[in-house]
Amino acid sequence: MANSRSRLIKGIILAAGSSRRLGHPKQLLDLDGKPLIAHVVERCLASDLDDTIVVVGHEAGAVRHALTGMDVFFVFNSRYEDGQSTSLLAGLDAAGDADAIVVVLADQPGVEVRAIDRLIETRNEQRAALAMTRYGERRGHPVLFGREYFGELRGVTGDQGGREVLRRHTGVVVLVDGGSPEPPLDVDTAEDYARLLERHQRQV
Repeated sequence: MANSRSRLIKGIILAAGSSRRLGHPKQLLDLDGKPLIAHVVERCLASDLDDTIVVVGHEAGAVRHALTGMDVFFVFNSRYEDGQSTSLLAGLDAAGDADAIVVVLADQPGVEVRAIDRLIETRNEQRAALAMTRYGERRGHPVLFGREYFGELRGVTGDQGGREVLRRHTGVVVLVDGGSPEPPLDVDTAEDYARLLERHQRQV
């Protein structure tokens, strides 16, 4: 859902990984008749993000097909095997003139719209340059990076994503309430997927 702000805040969904531990693309696993990535995109599109960028790599065609008709901008990361940092940089390049980016994981279908919107509010109202979502005593995604740190993000390597930048500047990171005592489940293994399905059944 776009709005009329002059300072653009764009979402970057990291969906390029090969899911080595699982053995097949986790972003395409079924949840309630839709792939995980479609649930994540729906949450982003329902938020106050100005644009939603989906970074694809492994099984890029299948991921694109899963999102047919959804208002997203695709970016192909040919270096996805070199780690999450390459997908973050591909998304950052695509974000262009954004004032800030919100990084969202493709395997967290339970991400809350209000968590994304609270990060956006924190940027717009407090000019926070780094913000993370808090779930009880734990921190997690989504995460916001202001333009002030785009240069540092371009220096990250490997599979760290933006975690090193957050660690380096932990004193200025603003925490926002994610609306739950536990972070949304992500899927790295078959056991994770089973837990996700079990939790979803309890909630419907």
